[in-house]
Amino acid sequence: MKVLLDANILLTFITGRVDRYSHECEQVIRLCADGSLEGYVAFHTISIVWYVTKNLPIENRREWIKQICTILTVAAADNQAILTALDNSSFKDFEDNLQDCCAVRVGADYIVTANVKDFEGHSKVKSVSPDELLQIVKK
Repeated sequence: MKVLLDANILLTFITGRVDRYSHECEQVIRLCADGSLEGYVAFHTISIVWYVTKNLPIENRREWIKQICTILTVAAADNQAILTALDNSSFKDFEDNLQDCCAVRVGADYIVTANVKDFEGHSKVKSVSPDELLQIVKK
């Protein structure tokens, strides 16, 4: 099963922030790391992680990015995909639109996100929360 992890999943894991899906984010990333899931990360999520973790020491940030790129495959969007995303006004957040474009490009089964509502009715790829994905995997 192919999954694209939204930035919020990685940030919860990396920063250790406590939120509703803290434990599940870790489990999803472990499933990607052990090969049980084929995990992807959108190209622009890398810069989001870099920016949001700007208060961490630079070596820690570099190590996190290396680990992300070792565990997950980076999904890119070409010029046309970005232009298409810009023309798609159904998404309130352009960043979410790019997540969907990258998920489509790699043939992801799901976008794993803490904000499913931001994708519902707009995304070409079904979005699920980390706990929903874990339930799907158990079936």
